[in-house]
Amino acid sequence: MRQGKGRTLRLVAVTALAVLTAAACGGGNGGTDDDRPSAGIGDGSADSGLTLPSLKGQRLEVAAVWTGPEQTNFTRVLKEFEKRTGATVTFVPAQDPIVNFLGTKIAGGSPPDVAMLPQVGAIRQAVARKWLRPLGPEAKAQLAAHYGKGWQDLGTVDGTPYGVYFKAANKSLVWYNSAAFENAGASEPKSWKELISTAETISASGVTPVSVGGADGWTLTDWFENVYLSQAGPDKYDRLARHELKWTDPSVAKALTTLAELFGKPSLLAGGTNGALQTEFPVSVSQTFTGGDQAKAAMVFEGDFSAVNIAETGAKIGTDAKVFPFPAVAGGTAPVVTGGDAAVALKDGKGAQALLTFLASPEAAAIWAAEGGFLSPNKSLDKAAYPNDVQRTIATALIGAGDDFRFDMSDQMPQAFGGTPGKGEWKALQDFLKNPKDVSGTQAKLEAEAVKAYKD
Repeated sequence: MRQGKGRTLRLVAVTALAVLTAAACGGGNGGTDDDRPSAGIGDGSADSGLTLPSLKGQRLEVAAVWTGPEQTNFTRVLKEFEKRTGATVTFVPAQDPIVNFLGTKIAGGSPPDVAMLPQVGAIRQAVARKWLRPLGPEAKAQLAAHYGKGWQDLGTVDGTPYGVYFKAANKSLVWYNSAAFENAGASEPKSWKELISTAETISASGVTPVSVGGADGWTLTDWFENVYLSQAGPDKYDRLARHELKWTDPSVAKALTTLAELFGKPSLLAGGTNGALQTEFPVSVSQTFTGGDQAKAAMVFEGDFSAVNIAETGAKIGTDAKVFPFPAVAGGTAPVVTGGDAAVALKDGKGAQALLTFLASPEAAAIWAAEGGFLSPNKSLDKAAYPNDVQRTIATALIGAGDDFRFDMSDQMPQAFGGTPGKGEWKALQDFLKNPKDVSGTQAKLEAEAVKAYKD
């Protein structure tokens, strides 16, 4: 877990507020057609000096929980690695939580060569169980050349680097139906107070303002984390993530009370409280962008990956669907909460290390960036690789944050508390959505579950 320091993210917030609503346009391409075992140029990235070994005849397995478009686009990246090295790479679909899946594979004597871990806590857990191999010199060189210290630290345990964060997420965005906003005479809010006021304005126009995917508890953790980071600040955020601060702390009560200003008004939630609790994340996005200006909701909070779900509705990002940064809370600064998937090696040998080296390069990132629904923490990736201005701006904001971001808090915690459906933080916050008046009761549940999980 990275222990961040320094200023908060005023610059990032200003940048995003200024240009996140740019119209989508074409641009960016994928990888090269070069099938030699060395990197080519002309793929939307800077020359990274990448060289890869010949791996002809070798077979590798890569496990990840990605499905659908994410699996398809990652497979394109793996195909390029095959061209450059001669290796044969097989994608292994994994179940979530992936740590349990990997444990079963290891117990059976057939671990994959590489796995994509979506949680900082999962990396630490895998290292503690002696499953992972440290990064080799070539992968470390790529990491040092193209990643900020904050992203390097997230993949490091006790001073040893194990993970390459290939895919990131900006989880501090609010997407909105531009027609619904226009018809209501609403504008993009810059503070939490303005967000509630804007929601009430939209409600008065006859459209329910906010879509919440409460059936997926992780979306509620993201709501809490953005409010908490902006309101309590980065130091308390880090302490709460490490459970050095109890969930019964007044700062948690303050954040929950702030969330209750929205969650406690069922008329502002699509489907009311019960509807929100039964709405899964993909539906929370799609119902915001179907039906034109009479959609079931006018805005939905979630990360840049929401663009994939928006595209499935036929809405055009940048015109029909626009986005603004999660607003600052109570005089704080606009938060930037990130998530991400790290590649780790579970087997010795140059094949796994070569793949980690490739995934740390801007050449690999450019392939998926061109397809959309992807954000890279690789600072050397040419922003022209992204397919539209909105994604380019989100990526610029992420890289512009330097080391002044905070990784998803629930992903830093033990899986039993921060990453299990129907349990821990996910369940406690779903119960809070059901009864936002019970702030102290919610805190007590969170603390009791955290104590149990951290002890285990």
